[in-house]
Amino acid sequence: MSNWRRAGLVAPTVAVLAGVSLLLALGTWQMQRKAWKETLLGDIAARTAQNPVDIGPALFASGIDQPLPYTRVRISGRFLHEKERFWFADGRLGSGFNVFTPLEVGPNLVVWVNRGYIPAAKKDPATRNDGQIGGIVTAVGLIRLAGERNAFTPANDVANNVWFWRDVQALTVSAFPASVKAAAIMIDAEALPANPGGWPEGGTAIVTLPNRHLEYALTWYALAATLIGVFFAFSRSRLARAQE
Repeated sequence: MSNWRRAGLVAPTVAVLAGVSLLLALGTWQMQRKAWKETLLGDIAARTAQNPVDIGPALFASGIDQPLPYTRVRISGRFLHEKERFWFADGRLGSGFNVFTPLEVGPNLVVWVNRGYIPAAKKDPATRNDGQIGGIVTAVGLIRLAGERNAFTPANDVANNVWFWRDVQALTVSAFPASVKAAAIMIDAEALPANPGGWPEGGTAIVTLPNRHLEYALTWYALAATLIGVFFAFSRSRLARAQE
């Protein structure tokens, strides 16, 4: 220990122990996150593969359990095509929009349904009359929660009917008088059966989540090992000079 003090290694040792402990803790935390993410992905896969759950006006009742995100559901009502709203597509299917259409499921009760993607040239409903289905229909799709805007998301352009995030309340206010109530969730329609004429093209929901926690954990562990190696070489050099 006297050699350690003479070499001036006490303070660096304490600092390195603290740093290694922190790096190992971060790596372990990422491994815990990895286990949590894998469980979540398994749950989502199970929900998307199950038979659709019938839902209806009970969605608007308070004090009941709401379906979880990505639950496969089925609901009947009448599409109010004249109230379509257009969510800017992010480029995976080309420049265009996802069509948000309110489904009237009861008096003054609507659920917003993402019926699917259309190219920008199909924004005018007159270019896709076949897909404007009338009467009572049954929509099958995945539950999606209302979105949240982050620092990189543009503000919704309500005046020009171009939307960049799922603001259910603003969508409803823009389309209806105050007496109409919308469910807090949305539904992303499935690809099949296809809409008449092919538009909108359903099945836009992305049901995969990034899972890079193992990569992050290995990075933290590698940094801890590197710090130990560097300190080992540093302390050997200091001790050698102290002995001289």
